[in-house]
Amino acid sequence: MTGPLTGDDGLDRCPWAGTTSGVMRDYHDREWGHRVHGEAAYLERLTLEAFQSGLSWSTILHKREAFREVFCGFDADQVASFDQGDHDRLMSDARIVRNRLKISAAITNAAATVALREQEGLEALVRSFAPDVVPTPADTDTMATTSPASVALSKELKRRGYVFVGPTTMYALMEAIGIFDPHLLGCHRRGETSETSGSGG
Repeated sequence: MTGPLTGDDGLDRCPWAGTTSGVMRDYHDREWGHRVHGEAAYLERLTLEAFQSGLSWSTILHKREAFREVFCGFDADQVASFDQGDHDRLMSDARIVRNRLKISAAITNAAATVALREQEGLEALVRSFAPDVVPTPADTDTMATTSPASVALSKELKRRGYVFVGPTTMYALMEAIGIFDPHLLGCHRRGETSETSGSGG
């Protein structure tokens, strides 16, 4: 059981952020749990969460700028138009995670995102699954990895044509984009409200 840890700057944080400065602590303080806006921002987070499956989030963060470059800033129209040549190009790019199924999923999900514009759109759909009761974990043992809301979101996205959107991945997405406050009680970021816009976060 691990509660917030005190960093070298005297601030208490969720333990995964570490106690010294670095990419994980920056992400924890500046982005995780902040609300984002716009289709590209949502598609980026959804795509990166899928690529993270089975890997460390630190790995994804270090490759993030390369992901943004090769996926055209997560412009859904451009990614949805990728062909086999683009797929092969991505598979040969060592700067990103070279996983054939995940690359195919990114292209499939971009196409699903374009199609979703005729309805409510990706952002509105995801936000509609915000839970009525916000989790209040005090330590890592009481932190969930899935929820009824993430299960329902996963099912609905699959119905709309998305892939690699399992309940655990969707729970991580909901945490990351501020669908609810994901920080532990006692973390200095708990209870803060901060919004960011665009795919840059």
